[in-house]
Amino acid sequence: MTSRTTVPETRLRPTRLLLGCGTIAGVLFPALSFGQAFTRSGFDLRRHALSALTLGDLGWLQVLAFAGTGVLAVAFAVGLWRALRPGPAATVVPVLVGVYGVAMVGGGFFVPDPALGWPPGAPRGLPEQASTGSILHTVCGGAAFLSLIAAGLLIARRFAAQGHRGWALYSAASGAVAFVLTALPWSEESASIRFAVGAVLISGWLVAVSWRVRDEVA
Repeated sequence: MTSRTTVPETRLRPTRLLLGCGTIAGVLFPALSFGQAFTRSGFDLRRHALSALTLGDLGWLQVLAFAGTGVLAVAFAVGLWRALRPGPAATVVPVLVGVYGVAMVGGGFFVPDPALGWPPGAPRGLPEQASTGSILHTVCGGAAFLSLIAAGLLIARRFAAQGHRGWALYSAASGAVAFVLTALPWSEESASIRFAVGAVLISGWLVAVSWRVRDEVA
C-alpha cells in the first residue's frame, strides 16, 4: 500500500529541505562523537560517556555535535509538521522531535563534570556532588532520549495505518530497544556503552524517518 502526502507546490521544496535536515542531524552526532571517541587520547568509551567529550581542549567539537544536531532536529520537526498533516501522529511526533532538538542544544550548553580521569588530569573517581550544569546536562540527555523514543513508538502507528508494516516494526523496535538500553536500571559500569548504542539507534531512526517521510511528500 502506497500513501502520499500532498503539499502545496509553494511549500514543497522548503518542506523537503526541512525534512532533509533530519538526515543530516542523524549523521552529524554519531560521526562527530565516535570520530572523537576513537581518536582523543585518554578517552575510553567503556568508561566515559560520549557527552564527556564536551570537556577538554577539543570539547567545542562535541558541543557543536550537540548544538548542531539540535538545531537541525528542530528544522526537521518543522518539516514533519508540514508533511504529516493531516493524519495520525501529525501533531505529537513533530512536537516530540522538536523537544529532542531543544534538549540536544541544552546538552551542549550544559556540560558534565570532569570525572573518571577525563579529561586528562581530572579526578579518577566521580565528584562527590554534581554541579548544576552537570545535573541540567543529565536532564537534557534524558529528555532527548525519551522524546525521540516516544516519537518512534507513535509514528509506528501511522506507518501501520498506512500499511507499511516493515517501517512500523522498525520504528517501534528502535524505540523499544533504545528505551531498554537507556531507561531501565542497569549496572553503572555498562552505562557509557549502552547510551552510545542508544544514540546510534535513535540517530539511525532520524535518518530513516527523514528519508521515509521525504519520499511520501508530493
